[in-house]
Order: sequence, then structure tokens, then C-alpha cells
Amino acid sequence: MSKGDSGPFSIGEVARVSGVKVPTVRYYEEIGLLPAPPRTEGGRRSYGATDMRRLAFIRHARELGFEIEAIRTLLQLQDQPEQSCAAADAIARDRLVEVERRIASLNALKAELERMVDGCSHGHVAACRVIEILADHSECRHHHGPAEPAGIGH
Repeated sequence: MSKGDSGPFSIGEVARVSGVKVPTVRYYEEIGLLPAPPRTEGGRRSYGATDMRRLAFIRHARELGFEIEAIRTLLQLQDQPEQSCAAADAIARDRLVEVERRIASLNALKAELERMVDGCSHGHVAACRVIEILADHSECRHHHGPAEPAGIGH
């Protein structure tokens, strides 16, 4: 698709160019993220360049991990460009907090796995620290910080 192309595009063309699979395009229509396109005389969906841009927006937002409802709100904001961007900023800020929380969790998981591997004597399974920690959840520091003592909650 060149910049001058405005459509009409088939669902297959829209899927190929946008990187969104055909069933997902239909799903986005079903849940109202993408308006239902007009149909040809033969009943085929007929998309325009605006639909293509909207799909690209949705795909990019999904790649960044935004939930469907957040994307719905962002699309509504995009459709009303005269509004303040405070709501969009808040949505992005919330997503950033989620990502930072996940990074912290992954770093804790990494540290626990490193501790398991470093504690491994490379001898027999009977003395294997990896097996020992996996067998006794109270030995796992990943799930048990100062607020959650070993043996509580798991």
C-alpha cells in the first residue's frame, strides 16, 4: 500500500498490511474497536485508509501491552483531538507502573534462579540446591519478601 492508496481494501489486504490477523480484525469489529466497514455487492468487507490507520494504532497499543479498554479510551481520545491529553497520559502512566512492577518481579525471579544455580554443587541430585528449593517452597525467596514470611500464602 502506498501513501496515496485510500482503498477499498479487502480484509485480507488490511490484515496483511496492518500485521493484524483476519480473525483479529473481525474480533476488533465485534467489540467495537474498529467500525464495521461497508460491504461490497458481494457481501465482502471494504476497508479504507482510515481503517488501516486505526488497526495500526490498535496493533501498536497491543504490542505495548495496553488492555482493550485502555485502547478503547485512547481511540475515543484520538477521535476527539481537541481534548486535553491528560487522560491519555494517565493511561500511559498506569501502563508504565505495570511494566515497572513486572520488571521488578522478573528481576526478583532472576535473582532467585541465580541463587538456585549458584547454590548447586554440581554433584548428586540428593544435594542439588535447585531440586531442594523447588521441592520446598519455603526456601524460595522470590515469593517471600519481608512482608510475606516463608510458609505464608503459598
